[in-house]
Amino acid sequence: MAKATRESFGEALVRVGEDERIWALDGDLMKSTYTHLFREKHPDRFVECGIAEKNMIGVAAGLALAGKIPFAASFACFIANRVEVIRMSVGYTDANARLCGTHAGIGIGDDGASQMGLEDVAGMRALPNMAVLQPCDDRETQQAVEYLVDHRGPAYLRLTRQKLDDVNGDAYRFEFGKAVQLREGNDVCLIGTGATVHEALRAADELDAEGISARVLNVHTIKPIDADGIKAAAADCRRIVTVEDHNVAGGLGSAVAEVIAQSNGARVTILGVRDYGQSGSAEELYDAYGISGRHVAEAARRAVSGSP
Repeated sequence: MAKATRESFGEALVRVGEDERIWALDGDLMKSTYTHLFREKHPDRFVECGIAEKNMIGVAAGLALAGKIPFAASFACFIANRVEVIRMSVGYTDANARLCGTHAGIGIGDDGASQMGLEDVAGMRALPNMAVLQPCDDRETQQAVEYLVDHRGPAYLRLTRQKLDDVNGDAYRFEFGKAVQLREGNDVCLIGTGATVHEALRAADELDAEGISARVLNVHTIKPIDADGIKAAAADCRRIVTVEDHNVAGGLGSAVAEVIAQSNGARVTILGVRDYGQSGSAEELYDAYGISGRHVAEAARRAVSGSP
C-alpha cells in the first residue's frame, strides 16, 4: 500500500516509544511530521518546541546526553538550515540524537522552494560522525526507525511528503550501511535513494524492453555508504547513473563518485580535515591536519610513484 515515509516514521515511533528512553520533539509541525501519533500515545515524553528549530536541536542534544533517545522532527529544509547548531550541539558532543527531516526535496510539490530540503544531505554528510538514512518505502522506514533505537551516535533520517509504493517484500530486513540490489543487470547500474529508487526501477523496466540490462541499487544508507557494493557494481557494469531528489553537490551522487574515484579508473588521493578541528594558528593547523604545502607535495610524490 502506498504510504508517505513520514507517516511510516510516525507509526514506527509510536511502537518503539514503548521504550521509555524514547522521546519525540516537534517544531510546530506535528500533523505534518506525524509526531502527533507519539504525542497521543506517550504525551509525557513529547516536547512541542514551536517554531524554534535551534532550540529543538539543543533540547534533543541535552536529552541524548542525559541518556535518552530523542527523535526531533521538522521539515528537512528547516533542519538543514540549522546545521551550525547541529554541528556543535549534536555532532561535536557525539550526542545520541536522531534528527528527522520530512518533506524532503522537490517531491513536496506545491509548497515550493522555501519548503524544499535540497541541501540537507550535503550538510549532514559533512559532519564526521553523522549517519544519513533515506528509506524508500513503508517497510524500510519502519525497520530503519527500529534500527535507530540501538544505533550509537548522531543520525539523520530523511523522509518524504509524497506517498511511495511498496518496494520491499515481507522477507525484507533493513541492514544499516548495506545497499540493496533490487534488480540484476550488467550493462548499467542505476542507483537511487528514497523516492528515486522508484524512478530507477521504472527506468530499468523501460531499458529492459530495449534489451538493456540495468542493475538497480537502493542506497538507503547514504552515510556510511556501501563502498563494497558500489565498487562491485562499477566493476560489473562500468556505467553508473545516480538519481536523487537533492542538489547534485554533496548528496548521493557525490558519495558514489567519491567511492568510484578511489577504486576505479584514475587514482584519487583526498586530503582534508576529518574531525571538528582544534585551537592553533592557521599554519600549525594546516600542518597538523595534513593540508599544508609539504603534505600536498608528499601526497603528489606518492601518487606519482604508485606508493600507497
